[in-house]
Order: sequence, then structure tokens, then C-alpha cells
Amino acid sequence: MHEARMPGAAAAGVALLLGVAAVQWLPALPPAAWGALPGLFVLWASLHWPRLRLPALVLLGAAWAIWRGTLALDLRLPRDLERRDFDVVGTLSGLPQVRSDATRFVFDVEHATLDGKPVPLHGHVRLSWYDDAPVLPACSRWQLHVRLRRPRSLLNPGGFDGERSALEKRIAATGYVRKGGTHRLLQPGRCVDGIRERISHGIATRVRDPHDAALLQAFSIGDTRGLDQDDWEVARANGVPHLIAISGFHVGVAALFGVGLVHLLYLLWPGMALRVPRVPAQAAAALLAAGLYGALAGLGLPTVRTLLMIAVVALARCSRRAIGGAQTLGLALVAMLLADPLAVLSAGFWLSFVGVAFLMLCLEARPRGLRGFLHELSAGQLVMTVALLPLTLWFFGEASLVGALSNLVAVPFVSFVIVPCALLGVLLLLLAPVAATPVLKLAAVFAHAQWWLLEQLATWPGAHWYLPEVGPWALLLATLGALWLFAPRGLPLRGLGLLLFLPLVWPAARLPATGGFQAWILDVGQGLSIVVRTRRHALVYDAGARYPSGFDLGEAVVVPALHALDIDRLDLLMVSHADNDHAGGAPAVAEAFPDASRYAGEPRRMPLPMRPCRAGQAWRWDGVDFRVLSPGPQAGGRRNDRSCVLAVDGAGGRLLLTGDISSRVEPAVASAVSRPRPTVLVVPHHGSRYSSAASFIAAIAPRLALVSAGWHNRFGHPHPLVLARYAQADVPLLNTATSGAIEVDAPPTAEPAVALTWRRRHRRYWRE
Repeated sequence: MHEARMPGAAAAGVALLLGVAAVQWLPALPPAAWGALPGLFVLWASLHWPRLRLPALVLLGAAWAIWRGTLALDLRLPRDLERRDFDVVGTLSGLPQVRSDATRFVFDVEHATLDGKPVPLHGHVRLSWYDDAPVLPACSRWQLHVRLRRPRSLLNPGGFDGERSALEKRIAATGYVRKGGTHRLLQPGRCVDGIRERISHGIATRVRDPHDAALLQAFSIGDTRGLDQDDWEVARANGVPHLIAISGFHVGVAALFGVGLVHLLYLLWPGMALRVPRVPAQAAAALLAAGLYGALAGLGLPTVRTLLMIAVVALARCSRRAIGGAQTLGLALVAMLLADPLAVLSAGFWLSFVGVAFLMLCLEARPRGLRGFLHELSAGQLVMTVALLPLTLWFFGEASLVGALSNLVAVPFVSFVIVPCALLGVLLLLLAPVAATPVLKLAAVFAHAQWWLLEQLATWPGAHWYLPEVGPWALLLATLGALWLFAPRGLPLRGLGLLLFLPLVWPAARLPATGGFQAWILDVGQGLSIVVRTRRHALVYDAGARYPSGFDLGEAVVVPALHALDIDRLDLLMVSHADNDHAGGAPAVAEAFPDASRYAGEPRRMPLPMRPCRAGQAWRWDGVDFRVLSPGPQAGGRRNDRSCVLAVDGAGGRLLLTGDISSRVEPAVASAVSRPRPTVLVVPHHGSRYSSAASFIAAIAPRLALVSAGWHNRFGHPHPLVLARYAQADVPLLNTATSGAIEVDAPPTAEPAVALTWRRRHRRYWRE
């Protein structure tokens, strides 16, 4: 009998990955002690049943992920300590981000006290320092007085899952530095981030144009603090975010520099080969150069993946063993998962490993010389664009149809011209600063030209291609279709792999019937934004806030939600009134949908031209009636009372959108409502105590009340008195702060009802 072989590195990596990834779909983690059983099974199976080694590795991956996930969750701030003030001692991690409104940074807490008593808080804390923050040198050690809470994010269709990201980055709490507390610099500190800060400052002082300097900082050391939202929009439109920060190819260039340096030394002193063989020396130099540069670049996930692959190849060369590309990638995957199984929560993990795997599959057999290089360049961009399309849409909700062309130009120019020039400038900054200036200026000229071209390509049709929210089955089928499409020659009917992309690019539409409508109360924190859709029309009522930091909920939440819901045309944007928490995001929505009609309760205070909404305005879409109930022609009083109040009447019931009206206006609104119908009421003014009078609730008689409020907001919305009024009227109430976005379905044949909430939809163990 032949002895069963040990699984290859590639197979072992995939098996381990399956187990780790499966855990990420769990709504809650089982006890960490369960991990001991699969571990014992792995040991027993490897000794007795060799054929079960791969299934055992799957179980081992799951057990490992459960244990590490439990440890990461245990790091979070205890719930009973939220919104308390702590004195913490720790060290800055990474480079602080300085903006006009605040300085933001990650703080590694060594120990913390509450009212003089130690508390169990350790690890990364994400902080903001408002109001005249001092200069915070990288790696410096501080004592700070801070207010903290557990990581919590907004949850919406097509939205970013900040709680998943916080777990992956081991963020234990978020908060801000309090005024009036004790804030002391304990020690300046020295670390790699300090060198990165020096290099970044050196580039900024030598390159005149701030934007060109920001590009060089990103290309050379992965410092993207100088890039704004518009820059990332250009990058996404061209499919090149991987080039803006440090990619694996950048690290490969550094490794080649190490190889070239050793090759030069051996040319100058041939006798060295008698003492130290050249090939192992080059392998060690490549690993050393790549490791040093990876540390300077911040050790992002693509950087670590490339470092692991270089380490595998270097060890193989030093031990004089041949190793294939698949085994190299497999060993890197195993090492990554063993070091940090929660890396699978990052989009960069999947894009990095899957992208390299597809390149190996497609470019396995290639011609040599210039023809081979051109083949790799052109075919490689096609492979990356098509093969990563499902994952790109899954994680980001958009893709770029011009990305292949943009990468065809940008990849060689950035990798072989800009990056080597920038790295030479960085090396000179450290060794001979005077000589670095002309080199960095030349690199800035190249970066400026490249960015100008990308800005032009970003305006082409198809630069931003949006599709509805991608389901797991559509993702799986499209990925299998890419495997089939790019399989080695000999596999029949490879072109049919394109058919498996159809569920991804042409999903089944879920539209309301005539006379019915759908509504989504989006989770925008302490603000309001609602999407209403009939069979062929859609409107947005309010668009959330825009903050001094530049974070725009219209851009970050409302527009992605519209794309995820397959709404590619907006008919109407109505802003109840001009307060920031309702109107701040309106310009971003209007920019994304410029053909939409625009109405507002306070058009003169709006940041863009809008028509006034007045009581009596009405229209009909697909059997659904829309009526503006307030403000009247002589509306005055407080700003909140000038809110547009909109009634949406379908065949089965009504949705009443009330803005921020107070109890002064509620009687007029109640009298303007037609005959009683099954009604879903969006609670006025986020549940303020000065709204939702008992008489108003009785007059409307809602079947359901919905509140849009921020988690632990400083206003205390919804107020306990308001909650009591709805409870006394026997009206159930849902809050976006605890439910995430809320979907209401109002079919023509039934009463409006909540279809789902985003915190209960696809529940995951890392969500609060």
C-alpha cells in the first residue's frame, strides 16, 4: 500500500481558509473551549486517517478563528463602562491625521483608570482630539483624559460595516480627548513610524505642490493622509486604489533593489562568491530590503502577503530547493491565517490573494522576452479586472469599466518609473538629504502627469459602474465563472463562464406592484434620511448630515444605499428643513442625481438651489398619492416647524414623514391628514420631548412608529416621555440606533409593515 501524501501547501491553505471563513458567517461565536476538540481531532487524524487531513484542517481553521475572534471581542470596552471618562496611559500607533476640526489617531492603551481605580482596558483605541490639539509625534507616549464607548457603526444597504473593520483592526473602543483633564507627554518615543513621519515631512518640504507631495507620500511610504475624498474617487473610477497606497508590486521593486545591490557587490568583488554563495546572498538581501521597506510602508495587508511570499522563496533558495508559485502562495496564505485569522474580514485580504491566484492561473505558460512582458501586462490587467469584479462589487458596490485601460498605463508607469524614483528619493532623504531634492522633484513631475491622465479617464462613461447589492450566491457563481473563463487551454467551452456572471450583473428586480411602495429609513445617526420607491419612481426625503471633518452622510450612506437598492434614477429630492442633520448630505445626493427635482421647507437656507415645498402640493406615481401637508403659505415660527411634512398613500396604507415639527404644528398636520388609514409614522424630531403630543398620536393612530436617532446621542432622543406616550397608545416603536436601517413594505393588498432591519439581517458575531 502506498502511504498517503501530506496535503500540499496550496491545498492546506485553502482548507484552512474555508474553516476560518465559515466562522465569519456565524451570528455568535461558540465557546472558545470548543476549539480544543477539533485540535485533538487534527492530531489523531494525522496519525491514523491521512485522507482526513484536509477536513481536519478545515476544522482546525474554524477552531483557530473562534478562539482568536473571542479574544478580539474580549478586548472591547465593557458595556457598563461606556460613556465614562478614563485616564489612560499609552503610545500613539501609526501616523496621526491632522484636520481643521480635529486630530485623529490610534492609541495603544497600556493601562487605564476610572475614578482612580484600574479597569480592564488594553489594546487599540481610536481617538479624536478637538479644540487646539497639540502636535502629536509618532510613537510618543502620553497620559490622556478620554471619554470612550464600544465600536459601533451605521448599518445600511450598500454601507460600510465599521464594526467588522474595528474587529479586524482590534479596536477596543472609540472616543475623544476631554477638555479640562490631565494631558501630559510622557516620552517622545522612537519607532519606525517616527522615521515614516520624518520622510513624509521631508517630501512635503521639498515638493512645492501639496497634492504632488501627497501622491509621493502615498507612493513611497503608504502615507495617504494628504489625499482627500476627491482623490479616492479618481482612484476608484480608474480601479487603481491598490497603486495609490503601497501594493505588493512596490515591495517587489524593493526586493529587486536588494538583489541588484548584491549582484553589484559580487561584480566588484568576485572573490566573495568563494565565501558566500551568490544565490542565497541575493535571496537574503531581497528579503531584507523588502522587509525594511514593508516596515516603512506601514505593513499593510498586501505588503505582508508579498513579504511572506518573498520569505518563502528566499528560504527555498537558501536551502537550494525548488518551489512553485502555487506552493509559495499557499505557504503565504497558511502563514497569514495562522498569524491573524481575522485578516479575512478585510477586503484587501481577498483582493490580494485571489488576484495573485488568478494571475498565476492565467499567466502560467507565457512567452519570454518583450513579447512575454507585453503579454503579462495586457492579459494580467484583463484577468485582474474580470476576476476581481465579483469581489470588488461585493465589498465596494461599484466597479470601473475603464479600470483595465487605466491599469494598463498606470501599473508599468507607477511601478517602473514613479516608485523607483520616489524610493531613490526616500533613500537619499535618509542618507544625503541635499541630494534628495532634485530626485523627489522629478518624481513629483511624473506623479503629476500620471494623475492628470487618471483624472481625464475618471470622466469617461463607465468609470463608475454601480450594481445592486451582491448576494452570496451571485458572488460564488461569478467567481466560478471567472475560474472557468480563465482556465488553462484544453477545458472546453471556456466562454460559457461568462454566463455565470449573469446573476451578478443582471439581478432579479424586486419592485413594488402598482399601488404599493417601499420605504427605507436609513441609519444616518442623529439625523434623517428616507428613501421611498414606487414601481417606476423614487424620492429621497432628507439626506443626513455633513460634518466639519468632511464626512458626508449623503455621500457615504444615501448614495451607496440608492445604488445598492437598484435605484439608478431619482425623481425627487425633498429636504424637510435646512438643519445640518437633515440637509448636510443634500448636495452630494444632488450631485449624484442631477436630474432630480429639488424641494425644501427652507430653500433660502439651503446650500443649493431648491424650490419651496408648500401644503397642497400633490402628485401621483404608479397608483401611489403624495401630498405635502405642511408648511402652509404663511409658515413662520421656529425653523423646525417649517419642515416639509409628506404623506405617502398607497392602496394598502400610509407613510407619514414629519421632519422636525413640534407639538405646535402637529394639530394642523393631524387635521390635514385625510380619513384614518393604516399608518407608519416617522416620529417627529427624532423623538424630542417637545413633539409627539399624546393628542397627535391619538389623531394619527399609527400602527407603527419609527425613530431615526443616533446611538447614545447627546440629546437623549428619543426622550423617555415620548417612548411612554407611544407605549400608552399601544404603538410599537423601532429605532435606527438599535435596528440599523429599517425597510417598510406597503403592498397594495396589505397594510404597511416592517420587512427587515439591517442589524437583524445577516447577523454577525462582531455586531453590537
